[in-house]
Amino acid sequence: MIKEIKKITNRKLDFKNLEENHLSIQLSLDGFSFCIYNKVYNAIAVFAHYEFEKTPSNPFEHLEFIKQIYLQEANLKLNYKTVNVTHFNNLVTQVPQPFFNKNNLSDYLQNTIKVLENDYITYDKLNNSEIINVYIPFVNINNFLIDIYGTFIFKHSSTVLIETLLNKYKNLDSDFCFVNVTNFNFEIVVLKDKKLALFNCFSFKTKEDFIYYILFTAEQLNLNPEEFNLVLMGDIEKESELYGILYQYIRNIKFYNLENQSYTIEGVSLHSYFTLLNQI
Repeated sequence: MIKEIKKITNRKLDFKNLEENHLSIQLSLDGFSFCIYNKVYNAIAVFAHYEFEKTPSNPFEHLEFIKQIYLQEANLKLNYKTVNVTHFNNLVTQVPQPFFNKNNLSDYLQNTIKVLENDYITYDKLNNSEIINVYIPFVNINNFLIDIYGTFIFKHSSTVLIETLLNKYKNLDSDFCFVNVTNFNFEIVVLKDKKLALFNCFSFKTKEDFIYYILFTAEQLNLNPEEFNLVLMGDIEKESELYGILYQYIRNIKFYNLENQSYTIEGVSLHSYFTLLNQI
């Protein structure tokens, strides 16, 4: 039911005896990833990614999947100086800060998703813009993690994604479309005229679905496939069929470059696990 896809341990790093360890976790409905980063060595001590063989049918089953991982991962039960958790789902929307009222959280979401009466809704303030991310986290898993770590910082994955991209690209004149692939889902961010023009999440089954959503988004925002810059990250490689079909329709394609990342993970591309690694 739960499949370990990849696990890499830095055997040269005796991270258990050091206090400067940071734990980064990403939660989603189809998997669980974590990495342990040591600030003294500026190195990843442990990186692991799990996938669920079936999507949990309810929050209780989702929590059971997470508990199973914790039963077999001793590293997750250690003490950490800091812990960050990102929630990856499509239960999110952006609200301009001048129109935001924390008493109306459900109103912002109900136009795009079905909001239940007992749903816990929260929000993140994006540090570098007047944007508020309103979303529904995996609250029962948060409560489970509180019992283990006490306190930690949690955000929606799109908060990390948008903040990072705005910091890096907001002063550039070109139009950019960013696609962050996670299994059979992807987040799309469009920066136009140095501002956030769009964020959205899509699920796809085929490469044709994948290119359709990207080209449809470009058309709606008047982006010319011959001119705009498409930047890829996540579960996509140059040899993949997803890249192959993008190359047929879009002229300017490149992978996200982590210019200042001095550490690497063996067997993991630098553009992969974007929001997980940007929390260390």
